[in-house]
Amino acid sequence: MRYAYGVTSALLLGGAALSLVTGLPAGAQVAQNDDAQMRGVVPRPGAPESFADLTAQLQPAVVNIAVRQKVEVPTSPLAQIMGRGGQARLAEGAGSGFIISADGYIVTNNHVISLDQQGVADNISVKLADGTEYTARLIGRDTDSDIALLKIDAPAPLPFVKFGDSGKARAGDWVIAIGNPFGFGGTVTSGIISSVNRSTGNGAYNHFIQSDASINSGNSGGPMFDMRGNVIGINNWIVAPSGGNVGIGFAIPSDTAKPIVAKLMSGRAIERGFLGVQIQPITDDIADSLGLPHDRGELVRAVPAGMPGAKAGVRPGDIVLKVNGIDVTNDRTLSAIVADIAPGTAIPLDILRQGKPVRLTAVVARRPSQQEMAQSIGPGQSQGDPLQNAKGQGLAGAALGLQVLDMNPDIAMQLRVPGSTRGAVIADVDSASDAANRGLQRGDIVVSANFAPITGTAGLDGAINGAKTAGRPSVTLEIQRSGQPGTIFVALRLRS
Repeated sequence: MRYAYGVTSALLLGGAALSLVTGLPAGAQVAQNDDAQMRGVVPRPGAPESFADLTAQLQPAVVNIAVRQKVEVPTSPLAQIMGRGGQARLAEGAGSGFIISADGYIVTNNHVISLDQQGVADNISVKLADGTEYTARLIGRDTDSDIALLKIDAPAPLPFVKFGDSGKARAGDWVIAIGNPFGFGGTVTSGIISSVNRSTGNGAYNHFIQSDASINSGNSGGPMFDMRGNVIGINNWIVAPSGGNVGIGFAIPSDTAKPIVAKLMSGRAIERGFLGVQIQPITDDIADSLGLPHDRGELVRAVPAGMPGAKAGVRPGDIVLKVNGIDVTNDRTLSAIVADIAPGTAIPLDILRQGKPVRLTAVVARRPSQQEMAQSIGPGQSQGDPLQNAKGQGLAGAALGLQVLDMNPDIAMQLRVPGSTRGAVIADVDSASDAANRGLQRGDIVVSANFAPITGTAGLDGAINGAKTAGRPSVTLEIQRSGQPGTIFVALRLRS
């Protein structure tokens, strides 16, 4: 489970009435949440008297997942000076998942089966609701959407559930989550949907269902059900300023997950559209200065040479209002629209350039991997630099001599780390600070502070305030450095 400490983020979501093809004879098995099965089980509209019948019907299709993976960890500073590299250690993790077919296909989060977000667990164990355990094999995974598909060879038919239609979900609807929080398997919690399309960034997969159902470590990969028993989300991450649940959890919508799972199941490659332009949201102030309605369009910050956007004539400073006839908004970003378009498709772009409307035509390319993207941009080409001359955020400047920024996909691409990486990025280091003496440098990513994971500058602020309140002279930061395996921990003295 990923956390968001401070005022930021951590991982969890799903959908409504589509049976995935499994190759089994039609009608041979019936989903646990089939309409006929749910008659007399689904609570009546309004506040339900009990979730017990609904839980009893759905719980057999929810599984607990335990993983073991060898990961590289840094050696001591002395060992590094002596030329010794990192050491491998066995890491363990746990999460949740749900069976989507009678022959044993299971959906979960990629981060559940990849503890370092790069490799895959050496051993994946699945425990069913009846206590039986099986070794699972990985069928496929998609790191961008954080979805993985597993398979167990168990006597069929197994209980399974169907995806629903997350597009029909509304804020205020009841939902339940079933999973394996903190290793306590078979746990059910309830709540309501707080937001049906919560945007947490500019990427193609940064829109989630937000709910106040209690979600904790180990719930990742588990299902979020609506009151008809449909999976409308895959529980993914939480905001946890205190380290525990505070009623802000996020799930990957089923409408996002269904096509990805279907492709993984069929063995098809997951290809996404790509324009290669770097964008930023348009604030209300910018919109007012341009006479634009709020929540409309995105601003092009950089156009790397050779990319589809550059070939189409897109320029820095352009405002993209529509892509392929679809309005660009906070809920429907340029990245999300383009990702759903097949590579090779020619699409219109409606641009506002210096106050005048312009229509361009772009040919969508296949979205490259992070490594391919970095190589294609190249060191000599204009890619923009989110860290250059950046003004730091939060308390770290005065307290630690660090100018830090919230991680975002643009910075992740520049640093050549996965787009899902979260933390506070160091944009500058005061040469007279303790941080400089200890070797911290521009581009380092702070992923935890005082041993609590952070997802941005707010989490770092919380650690600094906590240390000051407790009268402690320093804070310990966990640092991830691009191009190096593992992380390092560095204690920095607080400035008075």
